[in-house]
Amino acid sequence: MNSTTIAFPRSVHEKYLGIVQLARTVDKAKMVANGTIGEYNYNCPMDQALFAEFGIDGKRLAAVVADVVKDASHAPAVEAYVKPLVQKKSPLDIERFNRDTLGRKPAGESLAAFETLRTKIAPDRTDVTTWPDLLDLDEGRSVPKRTGGV
Repeated sequence: MNSTTIAFPRSVHEKYLGIVQLARTVDKAKMVANGTIGEYNYNCPMDQALFAEFGIDGKRLAAVVADVVKDASHAPAVEAYVKPLVQKKSPLDIERFNRDTLGRKPAGESLAAFETLRTKIAPDRTDVTTWPDLLDLDEGRSVPKRTGGV
């Protein structure tokens, strides 16, 4: 965490409206609106996957969240924008998205960044092979030890 980041966004694992990553994305949008995004990246590849899956316009979501930051009475607007988009998906689609997101492993260029970060924060945790688990470790959350390549 750098000097402009005041707090961590919620874990990728935490669900909002039954969707993993969504709470984290909303938190990062709040951090942008507050000027406290620091080292985080709103509209990162995991946010983009969320937006693509549910038809969320990232700029519009950021604007809705910014309105909430300015006036807390607008808080229901976030759910009002996102919920109808989520409801267009079947429970099986949501389950697949959640499973795929939580199992997201680095590939290509992100593999080097992943391994560098894992070596920096938890060199003994070679069992950590997914971005959601590595982000949790980096942010001080507990991540259970994995065995058998899981």
